[in-house]
Formats: sequence, structure tokens, C-alpha cells
Amino acid sequence: MEKMQILFPEPQLHRLRSMARRQDRPVSELVRAAVDTWLTLHEFDPAAQEEGPPVYSCGELLTPASSLREAAYEESSLP
Repeated sequence: MEKMQILFPEPQLHRLRSMARRQDRPVSELVRAAVDTWLTLHEFDPAAQEEGPPVYSCGELLTPASSLREAAYEESSLP
């Protein structure tokens, strides 16, 4: 085990010490339990990496790429 110094705001430290007294446990044990809980909730999961931008499928391209310029300027036969 390694020693570490952590600074708490006075109201938070007061609540922590009160809880330790009520549970008859050392403050350090409560802090370690809280850190374990937080780490478990935020565990790194390689399978749940950040998603990239959404990918949409809009079907097939009906006009070959070489004809796109002409297709863009011709009048549409759609209603």
C-alpha cells in the first residue's frame, strides 16, 4: 500500500469523519471503498470505445461516377 495526501473541503471532510464514526471504520477505509466503487463504474472496456460519426446507407448509386456531372444538369424526370 502506498501513502497519498488528499485535500478535502471542510464540509466534505466533516461528513466523511461523521460517517466513519457511525460505522466504526477508519476514514481511509471509506475512501478506498468509494474509489473502488467509482473505478468499477468507470472501468475501461476496449469493446466500448468511443463511437465514430454515424454512417448512413442510402442505397445504390444509380448513376455511374463518370456521368454525375451530366446527370446533375439534365432535367429530372421525377415529379
